[in-house]
Amino acid sequence: MAEMDLVQKIINAGVVGAGGAGFPTHIKAKSKVEFVLVNGAECEPLLHKDSELMKNFSPEIVRAVELMVKQTSAKKSYFGVKAKNTAAIEAVEKNYSNGKIETCLLGDFYPSGDEYELVYAATKRLIPPAGLPLDVGCVVNNVETFYNIARAVEDKPVTQKFVCVNGAVKKPSTFFVPIGTSLKELLDHAGGSTVTDFGIFVSGILMGNLTFDLMEAVTKTTAGIIILPADHYLVNRMNRPKKDQNRIGKSACDQCSYCTELCPRYLLGYDVQPHKVMRSLGFSTTGTAVWNQYADLCCSCGLCSLYSCPEDLYPREACDDGKIELKNMGIKYQQQKTVRVHPMKEGRRVPLKQLMKRMDIANYDAHTPFIKNSPQPSQVKIMLKQHIGISAKAVVRLGELLKEGDLIADIEEGKLGAKIHASISGKVTHVSDEFIRIAK
Repeated sequence: MAEMDLVQKIINAGVVGAGGAGFPTHIKAKSKVEFVLVNGAECEPLLHKDSELMKNFSPEIVRAVELMVKQTSAKKSYFGVKAKNTAAIEAVEKNYSNGKIETCLLGDFYPSGDEYELVYAATKRLIPPAGLPLDVGCVVNNVETFYNIARAVEDKPVTQKFVCVNGAVKKPSTFFVPIGTSLKELLDHAGGSTVTDFGIFVSGILMGNLTFDLMEAVTKTTAGIIILPADHYLVNRMNRPKKDQNRIGKSACDQCSYCTELCPRYLLGYDVQPHKVMRSLGFSTTGTAVWNQYADLCCSCGLCSLYSCPEDLYPREACDDGKIELKNMGIKYQQQKTVRVHPMKEGRRVPLKQLMKRMDIANYDAHTPFIKNSPQPSQVKIMLKQHIGISAKAVVRLGELLKEGDLIADIEEGKLGAKIHASISGKVTHVSDEFIRIAK
């Protein structure tokens, strides 16, 4: 395949990062690097979609990795996967063929899937503060992104999402679903909930969002849903209003600094200090710039809030707010000290089992086997902002008849974003700047 062919095919297919914020993949494909890293760590508790994808679609994933290695002129690729996922490791390793891919075995810790962690684990390189893997000669993509690249090569656009449904459900499982399908149809496909009242964690408990709206739609970055009873500690905690989170933090934080001492980014050598950011809750606006600077390099993994804090406070949320305040003030924190791994890093890793026990979800961790049949929604609601960058602009009209895979929204030339395609065949019943609805 010619060099620009792969980039153009990725653009045409609308491929974005499937495991995180949805960064348009063609930008990474245009770069020249030393290492291509495959992120198959999957450390959000209860979500097992990546291991199921590796077990069932490893030829496609590895083929795409080899294409990306060639495209970026990389000398090597590291396939990051947890050592416990033996079936997934066996599946991918038997497809290695060019001698350039090596498995990077990861421990069962949280968050081993953070790209800063993965780059360090695979290459022993440390990304500069606020930098990108590209700054140290690396490109990182999630395994599902590679699967989508393999499909893009065959001119198949991203019209479906691989999702995991787990928690208080009758049939925990993993399956493909058309983008724009409602969360209700995901839940129904997993046999429904085992409880009457529940909260829905979209794309994970630690880095995802809590919702009660079953009509929310699946996007290109949705990892799956976790159902927990409405009276579960986590649902009550996450549903607390922001002003109450801040009030409790202001009155109860005793500056023990556990949130900082166990912070994965701090342990890698970055100046992230959530305990200092918590001080911004106790001061007027005169103190916010001073304390919020220690939030700027936080990756929002949530470990400080859901594991480290003995008072059950909200340091992660304080860091999220701090980053927004800094941005609004036009302040960008520049770390002065050299990035140097903390001598206690390995000893302070958080085992996933311990984290699940702390969050009271260990009894919900079920096997989620891949099932081949998919939900068949009668209509889909396809959001036009499913990626980093600008929203895609609709290129279809109300009443237009479409086939699955037809282009429905595009990005202006030279702008960051990704094309969006019809995930089912049908008729356009709604067009706005926010979403397009297609009904069968």
